[in-house]
Amino acid sequence: MSTTETVARSPGARAWQRFRRNRLGYWSLLAFCALVVLSLFAEVLSNDRPLVVRYEGQTYWPLVHDYPETTFGGDFESNTDYLDPFIRERLTQGDNWAVYAPNPYGPKTLNYFAKEPNPSKPTADNWLGTDDRGRDLLAQLIYGFRVSVLFALALTLVGTVLGIVTGAIQGFFGGKTDLAFQRFIEVWSSMPELYLLIIFSAILAPSIGLLLVLLSLFGWMGLSDYVRAEFLRNRQMDYVRAARAMGLSSWQIIWRHVLPNSLTPVVTFLPFRMSAAILALTSLDFLGLGVPPGTPSLGELLSQGKNNIDAWWISLSTFAVLVGTLLLLTFMGDALRDALDPRKQDQ
Repeated sequence: MSTTETVARSPGARAWQRFRRNRLGYWSLLAFCALVVLSLFAEVLSNDRPLVVRYEGQTYWPLVHDYPETTFGGDFESNTDYLDPFIRERLTQGDNWAVYAPNPYGPKTLNYFAKEPNPSKPTADNWLGTDDRGRDLLAQLIYGFRVSVLFALALTLVGTVLGIVTGAIQGFFGGKTDLAFQRFIEVWSSMPELYLLIIFSAILAPSIGLLLVLLSLFGWMGLSDYVRAEFLRNRQMDYVRAARAMGLSSWQIIWRHVLPNSLTPVVTFLPFRMSAAILALTSLDFLGLGVPPGTPSLGELLSQGKNNIDAWWISLSTFAVLVGTLLLLTFMGDALRDALDPRKQDQ
């Protein structure tokens, strides 16, 4: 049998083929990855600074360097406001030119030249309108999506690692070790997570790092139970007994043999854990307990929509981004669950 045929018939390859046959889940994965990659280049897509400027024979890079207004014929030594009509006129005179982002607003840019009071409706300048502070809503959504997704990835990664480690120790060693961990989890899970977040937010300065640590302290327990169950089942298998007879240590057996055969629930729950992390961050931001003020946030936009009922474009666009993201993750999770279903291993 050739190497190609062996790879094609491997469990991982068969699971991937089953995942690809689920068109909804497969295209959801592609769409989600494309959105994440685009959000990583948010500064190129939405920024109030030009990407590159050619002025009086010299090239400037405002995206990565600050230039005073006097550089482009202004009167002040302060940083250049590239939305100022005077500066824009200077950058288009003669052989001068500038390349702007498709959406010429950043997440903190205030549109001082809006023709309507804030929050203003969608216009040709602000495609999705502005929020109640005059910031461009499209820029807020792009950067807020990036913050939410990156935070969810970090929280999922930390929670998954902690869940695997604790579940592996409980399931493989069992006995008093398992009993002690179970009693600790029972006590720890009874802690009032929301109250702790309120207390720490009142004592310490809010930050994404602090929020990540606090949520990670509680986010590992659900996955730990599934990993524990898998280890309890797999440690009785013949290949584990054979490995023990060959003299392998417990940690070598865990790493080389038991863990690779116990990752099915871990992989299956990854999209759902990301959805939960995005919802957790959005909910805390909505309550004012999340990211520091001024950070682009979907939850803060939803709070603005609640406080400005007439500004329907705030709630509608934010709701669409949030629901669309969660649907993509849910479709991916359903496809993964079907692809890793033990009843379909022979298909």
